[in-house]
Amino acid sequence: MNRHSDFTDRRNAGEQLALRLVGFRDDNPVVIGLTRGGVAVAEPVAHALHASLDMLVVQKLAAPSQPELGIGAFAEGDVQVVDTVLCDHLGIMPAEIRRLTRERAEALDERIRHYRQRFPRIDLSGRLAIIVDDGLATGSTAHAAIRSARRAGADRVILAVPVGSRNAVDRLEACADEVICLRTPEDFAAVGFHYDNFSQLTDEVMLDILARGTRAEIGIPVGDAVVLGFVDIPPRARLLVILAHGSGSSRLSPRNHEVARVLQEGGIATMLVDLLTEEESSLPAHIFDIEHLADRLEGVVAWSRTFRRTRHLGVALFGASTGAAAALAVAARCPDLVRSVVSRGGRPDLARHWLPLVHAPTLLIVGGDDVEVLRLTREAMTHMRAPVSLEVIPGAGHLFEEAAALERVAALARDWFTRTSAVRAA
Repeated sequence: MNRHSDFTDRRNAGEQLALRLVGFRDDNPVVIGLTRGGVAVAEPVAHALHASLDMLVVQKLAAPSQPELGIGAFAEGDVQVVDTVLCDHLGIMPAEIRRLTRERAEALDERIRHYRQRFPRIDLSGRLAIIVDDGLATGSTAHAAIRSARRAGADRVILAVPVGSRNAVDRLEACADEVICLRTPEDFAAVGFHYDNFSQLTDEVMLDILARGTRAEIGIPVGDAVVLGFVDIPPRARLLVILAHGSGSSRLSPRNHEVARVLQEGGIATMLVDLLTEEESSLPAHIFDIEHLADRLEGVVAWSRTFRRTRHLGVALFGASTGAAAALAVAARCPDLVRSVVSRGGRPDLARHWLPLVHAPTLLIVGGDDVEVLRLTREAMTHMRAPVSLEVIPGAGHLFEEAAALERVAALARDWFTRTSAVRAA
């Protein structure tokens, strides 16, 4: 690095920023990069937080005689910020400001239409929004972005940048819930001075980053409902594991995310999906209706065969509690699609009439202290004809909350899927 630079490039800056943000991983954040350069910084942040990656379309409003000086900014959601004090200082008259804002707003609308055709904006209602840019000079675009996120319904807004001027950081702390800035040098002059490589990002590069984003939020139409989920696809993945949880859990559960993380680190794509709507999940009649859960899961499997990011991947199922019974039922119904199955603390006995029809290699993982489920699992195994294996985790209960128990479950599942799916695919 030269004597000015703190970061080799935007990706390196994002990796350093992610170390400060990893504590927000369990808050289900949406990581939002400001167009264009902020998206490149946001990508490694989203990866580290296992979070959805989105962009926020912004446009700087430059001074007529000093194009590098921002006098305001626009952001999608019909947000406009103008520094009237600076405009007065520069002698920019109100009529000129109106002309400039009209031109810039029209240009922004065109960019929004172009970008959002491929990447619809993620719903921020009630969510934590982490807004990421490559740096702060005046802070006008970040200010507009914060207002845009709040207008879109974000519950909390955190602004995270690698470097910025102290003045900009101080100003933005008044409108964001928190500002995280790694470097605030006393002699700040320009953002680019703090990078070895600060070349402009093209639209093509930015959209490619979004296309390979670590996570996509999905809504899957199944019958008369739309079920919600997340898809994470690591590079070079060849297998998709659909995680179907049971009662008392959801796609937001830290336990489910921990299992998904271990699978992803093993090169396996994951899909976390709620088989029931929010209203249905409060009704025991739906929670224990295995045929209803299986219908939903079968619909999710069918949808994964049409979704452009997963249709080329093999399919395996990971089920927990009643979700495990649904997974076994779907494995029996779709023998040509489902390559293997793993059950964590599952209830295979609830899918008893499907068990003889399952052909996929199946791993049943039960806690040693989950005595009743262990008894039911052993009894269910007697009805299975598929290759089946039982792993008992000593000292673990039904939820595997004991030290290292869930890590053991995730590692067993990863190894099972890697080994058996490769055999089925051969």
